[in-house]
Amino acid sequence: MVSETGAPPRSLVVLAAVLATALAVTVAVLGFVLSPGEPDRDASDKDGPDASGPLPLVSIPAPQSGSSECTSLVEAAPLELESSGERLARRELAEPAPPATLAWGHGEPVVLRCGLDRPPELTRSSTLRSIDGVQWLPVPGEASTTWYVVDRDVYIALTVPQTAGTGPLQQLSETVADVLPAVPLDFE
Repeated sequence: MVSETGAPPRSLVVLAAVLATALAVTVAVLGFVLSPGEPDRDASDKDGPDASGPLPLVSIPAPQSGSSECTSLVEAAPLELESSGERLARRELAEPAPPATLAWGHGEPVVLRCGLDRPPELTRSSTLRSIDGVQWLPVPGEASTTWYVVDRDVYIALTVPQTAGTGPLQQLSETVADVLPAVPLDFE
């Protein structure tokens, strides 16, 4: 039946709404029940070596990654970093791993790369931060900041997620200061 206005009867509209809602709920429940979930992990497993497998990283130009400076830095880098009161274990990298690259933690890892080209953001007017005698150039990103060491014979990048705090930056400043001598800044 159709009402005088040409609209379907109210009971028919209510029935259609109830059926549509029931169908949506059924699809949602089946999707949740039938989809494969992540295996449960307790907090002690989240940084374990097999928690999510080797970390795949994209290679970027690093013409000095094979230098003795990068070799010394990678060998001296800590096996763990402290981040906001948490310990981040060194992460295995997927093959082919970029040379002179290390990572710590899972989820959003801290990533160190050595032997990069001079960052284009480095200018005479750049704001640098000195930590333990190491000059860093911060380059903010969406969910992380990449910090470039700009006063050594090789350029080093440390990408730190916003959630990581300053611990990784401080620890790696100590390592850089201990292993690589400072050189004057190069703006060209």
